[in-house]
Amino acid sequence: MDRQIQITAGFMGMIAIILGAFGAHALKAVLSVSELNTFETGVKYQMYHALFLLFLGLNNSVNSKIKRSIFLLISFGILLFSGSIYLLATMTITNINFKIIGIVTPIGGLLLIVGWGLFALNLIRNKS
Repeated sequence: MDRQIQITAGFMGMIAIILGAFGAHALKAVLSVSELNTFETGVKYQMYHALFLLFLGLNNSVNSKIKRSIFLLISFGILLFSGSIYLLATMTITNINFKIIGIVTPIGGLLLIVGWGLFALNLIRNKS
């Protein structure tokens, strides 16, 4: 499980860097400042959580069953939260109305919050 978490963290981090560079260079000329800031928010949260996944995969103080749950919560949280932000921020250039998926952004955020909460709760309960 740790290896899978670390690999996922690596890919999530790599994709965040690619999207960050894409936003800073290619999208800068076609998105408004507000849209670009929104896109960058997605990139930041993806990178923060890629680093969290890396830490989780290297951490031995988290129960393996709980670790799997945190991994799934954070992974799906990134996909829903950052993924929906990317789509919403680029609606003007794709000419696709993604507003309908705006509902998944807070769901993704909630998954991220629950993942962090489960991590904290596990550390509180772990006496060693």
